[in-house]
Amino acid sequence: MIAVITGDIINSRALSDPQGWLGPLKALFEEWGPTPGTWEIYRGDSFQLGIPDPLTALSAAMRIKAVIRSVPPDEDDKRVASIDVRMAIGIGEKDYDAPRISECNGTAFVNSGEQFEKIKREKVNLAVRSPWPEFDQEINLYLRLALIAMNSWSISSGELMNILLKYPDRSQQEIADMLNIEQNSASGRYKRAHVEEMLLMDSAFRDKLSKRLS
Repeated sequence: MIAVITGDIINSRALSDPQGWLGPLKALFEEWGPTPGTWEIYRGDSFQLGIPDPLTALSAAMRIKAVIRSVPPDEDDKRVASIDVRMAIGIGEKDYDAPRISECNGTAFVNSGEQFEKIKREKVNLAVRSPWPEFDQEINLYLRLALIAMNSWSISSGELMNILLKYPDRSQQEIADMLNIEQNSASGRYKRAHVEEMLLMDSAFRDKLSKRLS
């Protein structure tokens, strides 16, 4: 079993300089492996990423969300307050391996692609599809509720969540030091980003998926 994240950048074409989000996104993807075997960005603003351990798929999706929400708005186009990202997590098998992830196949890729088309129609920014409909129903309810907060993450909230998810064992003071802010400022960011709730959701995702995989 693996996880595949299929996504695209919302409002990307309204920005004058795509490097504002493209550079940070590529740097993040490279943490999981090289392109094009592990990840690809295509059609300008669409992407696909393979996650070998499906238990970490939601954490990966939240980091992608955090990095994109960290991108400052385009000063040349006041119509765009900020860009965002839409993603579908597919969990399943990888039946055919290829040099490019876009050429691989299996139920993980089918689930990711089909769920991505579904959330585009429904105007939802994050959802999962696995071999277990009951699991999907529960987790997607959690995600819809979490998106109320995630879709409103500020630049500072995005920066915090990305670092926090990358270094989950670091203390709040250590995270504050990495952000070059005071500990009380970090505490405020934790509350505004709803860090506790996001980590609880990720923990529930891992626990429920682990039971299915076993």
